[in-house]
Amino acid sequence: MAAPRTATESRGRRTGGRTPAAAGGAAPGTAGRRQRERSDATVEDLLTAARALFAADGYAATSLDAVCDRAGVTKGALYHHFSGKQQLFSAVYAREQDHLNERITAAYRAVADDPWEAVYEGSRAYLEASLDPGVQRITLLDAPGALGWELMHELGVNCRELTLRGVTRAVRRGAIAPRAAEPLASMLYGGLSESAMSVVRSADPQAALAETLAGLRLMFDALAVEG
Repeated sequence: MAAPRTATESRGRRTGGRTPAAAGGAAPGTAGRRQRERSDATVEDLLTAARALFAADGYAATSLDAVCDRAGVTKGALYHHFSGKQQLFSAVYAREQDHLNERITAAYRAVADDPWEAVYEGSRAYLEASLDPGVQRITLLDAPGALGWELMHELGVNCRELTLRGVTRAVRRGAIAPRAAEPLASMLYGGLSESAMSVVRSADPQAALAETLAGLRLMFDALAVEG
């Protein structure tokens, strides 16, 4: 996904050879800064509105007209920043991934002195996030159809990178037996993604999460080096 476009800096009016300041206008750069601030505020309003609608109604049922109405902007303003509904959704999805990364990182850092346990806590945080209805709808249920696997993988690369870094650190610190970190990280990340989808689609998500975490605990304990 291309990053949302920001408004181009507007050109100042001609002032008969005088500088903007001498003409009584804004200082050089001020107008451009204010324009960027307005542009950023518009993008924020659009993303907030789109997130609420995508979470409540789903991708297919959400119209751009509804997003604009909720954000209080014109359709032209939306198209100035996003090429269409898919790019808007991908921006919302990317933001959800950022929030998830923050949650995983916080859980990891809480027990970072034990590198393998820290990977477990980050994994647990990832799975627990799947119980949030908005996260479910946007990242697990609608994203595969709206974005496709390749774009989802591209936008979610940071979550996988966190897993790889955690596994690599656990190997280097001797928390698990020496091994190639990349294959284990790939299996762990793939398994967590599939487990999150299974939790969401189960008749009792809370019970499914508890069973999944119990299995995850057994796997992590089996790989941990006693000491």
